[in-house]
Amino acid sequence: MTHAPIEDRNKLGWGLAALVVAGNMIGSGVYLLPATLAPVGSSSVVGWGVAGLGAVTLALVFAALGRLQPDADGLSGFAERGLGRFFGFQTALAFWTACLVGNVAIAVAATGYLGFFFPVLKEPVAATFCNLGLIWLTTGAYILGARTASRFAALALAIGLVPIVVAVAAGVMAFSGETFAASWSPSGNSLAESVPASLAVIFWAFLGVESAAVLSARVRHPARDVGRASIAGVLLASLVYVAASVAVFGVIPAGVLAQSSSPYADLTARVFGASIGAAVAAAAVVKAVGTLSGWVMLGGETARAAARHGYLPSGFGAGDHTPIANPLLGGAIMSVVAVISGQPTLGGQFGMLVGVTSVLSLVVYGLCSASLFRLARWTRARGVAALGLLFTSAAVIAAAPGYILPTAIFFVVTTGIWFAFMRKPAVPVDPEAAPL
Repeated sequence: MTHAPIEDRNKLGWGLAALVVAGNMIGSGVYLLPATLAPVGSSSVVGWGVAGLGAVTLALVFAALGRLQPDADGLSGFAERGLGRFFGFQTALAFWTACLVGNVAIAVAATGYLGFFFPVLKEPVAATFCNLGLIWLTTGAYILGARTASRFAALALAIGLVPIVVAVAAGVMAFSGETFAASWSPSGNSLAESVPASLAVIFWAFLGVESAAVLSARVRHPARDVGRASIAGVLLASLVYVAASVAVFGVIPAGVLAQSSSPYADLTARVFGASIGAAVAAAAVVKAVGTLSGWVMLGGETARAAARHGYLPSGFGAGDHTPIANPLLGGAIMSVVAVISGQPTLGGQFGMLVGVTSVLSLVVYGLCSASLFRLARWTRARGVAALGLLFTSAAVIAAAPGYILPTAIFFVVTTGIWFAFMRKPAVPVDPEAAPL
């Protein structure tokens, strides 16, 4: 039974897809990660560079997969084509879970910047209610349609880049080489120790490199445009991250930065005054909410693709439009994660969610790299696939045990589910069936 094609008028051009990729990356990472990385210090700039090179490699992996398998429906489709249904199933559920957990981290980042205006949001109970409100706001945007969520994310990118430019300008004006050098390694660790250990956390900011691939079924010319959007988005994000990281560590000492829930607003307020700092905080909220909107859409599209492959119930993937049961269940799961992951501080909650999401996503990227290695018919693509697999493996191995253990438990559980219920080929979903 063949899938009904998505109408061209509902598909995304490569420019809009590229903005979704960049918008999904340039979000809570650039706004809150400097505070999370304060214990690593300004030496984290080296980690940003290494992670950027890894992200470019993975962008090339997804570009090659987009050319080889333009009709594959998202990451699970890529993995299944090269590695079989077992790994397609694992990829679908792992990426969906990573999206849901990561979305809670993005909501936490938005709440952190709202705390610049409403200090009560720094309290755990108030912060949890704010997180829940943001989750359901963006879930509602996705229910209205993928193009609505895409346009919201693209608009938020334009708004969100303005304060980053202002913050970088503030860093240039007030940059202190002494402050930057004094914050190089607060823990006293060497680069060989600090950089590998920080990669999993830093790579959170590059999650989204696969966005165009996940949305491949909704892109007009996937064989050409998935690669364009992926590489352009990564290059833009890398430039922004390195410049912003140098700026903030050159103005705010690492010890002070570690206590901040709105580092770029604090940076701008130090240089240009409280009113400009407030404007940066407001734009950061808009950008984080826009990023959350894009990632809610990616989570829903991943669930839709998984249902069409028989990995989730058919109600998640029937019809041309994503069934309402899909975002509603996603919103419910994110709400549960938001409540049970609560920590005494927003920074602590953010760091935990980021680490787990990054390791889970890196495993997914590694599976896609392995799939490309098996599918590729030319040496260059195989070389890119090998580099992608090497980078993802090294980053996972170097991650903190507290981030690896939940991922290991996840794959043990999903493997048990596969052998208990999923080994027999599933009947493909009829996309013309009425959604539940």
